[in-house]
Amino acid sequence: MDPLSDTISLLRPKAAVSKPISGRGQWGVRYKAHDAPGFTIVLAGEAWLAFESKTPIQIAKGDFILLPTTPAFALSSQPGAACVPVEPRNEAVRHGEQDGDADFAALGGSFTFDRVNAALLLKLLPDLIHIPASEGRATRFGRFIDLLSEECATDYPGRELIIERLLEAMLVEALRWRGSGAAAVSEGLLRGLGDPAIARALQAMHGDVRANWTVTRLAGIAGMSRSSFSARFSELLGCAPIEYLTRWRMAIAKTALTGGAKTLDRIAAEIGYESASAFSTAFRKRLGCPPGQFARDAAWSP
Repeated sequence: MDPLSDTISLLRPKAAVSKPISGRGQWGVRYKAHDAPGFTIVLAGEAWLAFESKTPIQIAKGDFILLPTTPAFALSSQPGAACVPVEPRNEAVRHGEQDGDADFAALGGSFTFDRVNAALLLKLLPDLIHIPASEGRATRFGRFIDLLSEECATDYPGRELIIERLLEAMLVEALRWRGSGAAAVSEGLLRGLGDPAIARALQAMHGDVRANWTVTRLAGIAGMSRSSFSARFSELLGCAPIEYLTRWRMAIAKTALTGGAKTLDRIAAEIGYESASAFSTAFRKRLGCPPGQFARDAAWSP
């Protein structure tokens, strides 16, 4: 798998919720930050989306918005409108005038990421992805969301698996969009993948996480000197190459440990450690507890 697909797979998106959002006249609402990632596709009209300390952005029919995490934000009919605090609800919401046809309509949704690795992996992604309808890609998201909404409204066998796969596809589609690259995030996986040389090194690490990677070997794959590669990798990813590799190996290990189906020997072999003992030592040093305790604690956590 490629690095982006690997990341989405470990995030394991779950439990989509979708709802209609509409408004008429003059209105404004404000939400507190909450953990659930969110997405919105605008079906009609326009509105203004504002985050703390940032310039409001206009969203219009056909636009797609993805928030891997959801910070505090305001949504209003016009910039600078007075906003009343509201709480998220898993049902249709109407803002402003309650009678008459809405002049703004959208479909919004939220989902969850696997808690074991979410904090680490979300650092690799941008805070906001806004894909305007003018980019010609929003219709693809509309189809994804139509399918998600339909599946969420059923109790067919395999429902959760279908929802998970649709979310994975939607996230990959959003994250691989060219506009969500270097300009959208200061550092992280997307910036690394946007640099051809660093992308080659990332693809090599993800392609064979068990290999005995060194900075010199990775620099050769990137076609750069060792020092230039290290500096460029750290600038784009926010950490050194071997630190990134170690974090990724531990993310894979944490997912495997919570699954409970693999022995320590097998996990160690799959992520490049010579023995279960070597893996356990590295895991304890990194996470502050032995693998067995981590697995037990994860099993008892809500």
